[in-house]
Amino acid sequence: TLTGWLVSILGFKFKITTIALPAVGIGLPLIFSKFTKRKNIGEIFVGFGLLFLGLKFLKESVPTTNPEALYFLSAYTDLGFLSLAIFVFAGIILTIAVQSSSAAMAITITMAFSGWIDFKTAAALVLGQNIGTTVTAYLASINANYHAKRTARAHLIFNVVGVLWVILTFNLFIEFIDYIIPGDYLDPNNIPIHLSMFHTMFNIINVVILIWFVPQITSIVKKMVKPTKEEKQTKYKLEYFSTG
Repeated sequence: TLTGWLVSILGFKFKITTIALPAVGIGLPLIFSKFTKRKNIGEIFVGFGLLFLGLKFLKESVPTTNPEALYFLSAYTDLGFLSLAIFVFAGIILTIAVQSSSAAMAITITMAFSGWIDFKTAAALVLGQNIGTTVTAYLASINANYHAKRTARAHLIFNVVGVLWVILTFNLFIEFIDYIIPGDYLDPNNIPIHLSMFHTMFNIINVVILIWFVPQITSIVKKMVKPTKEEKQTKYKLEYFSTG
């Protein structure tokens, strides 16, 4: 959820490149150092610099006026529960398309800030993005062993269950976010922070709830993915890891 906060707090206040380019400039020489600690520090600077630079491109790639490609979404904002379902599905498709929930979140925040969509619509998109992000892990697990496949299924179950309970309490959850974050969420200028808090609280509360059901989730994924005879006899190890 950190990317959403970075976009909300930094992305609309000043030019992100004022941080990004100096960070890369400071970090790059350190990466070539003989000392591991300096290399690590250099990678941190370069990593954050590239992240901020990427967020700048994301923000600028979303036009300030409604393009026809996304304008049609505005026609589905007043259909009640159906609108919620439509935008959750749209969030799933958006995340699958860009293969990054962080990028999809940044795009959603920018769309809301630009006034294309309201807070509730943006929140529904975020819920969909939390399901869409599990597709990446699922695709990665297709040719992997059964442990990886079970992990991907657990990720999917965790996020789908979380989205379902938020959908059932959607209006109450929106009011809760509006209560803990100052400013009216109807104002596009306030939506980025509201949306970041919505995303954060969704994940935190979901963890707090589902951490008590880990054995049940484990049992479900074991039934979903069963190992072959060859896999049962194979022992796995982290072959390329040499340090603690």
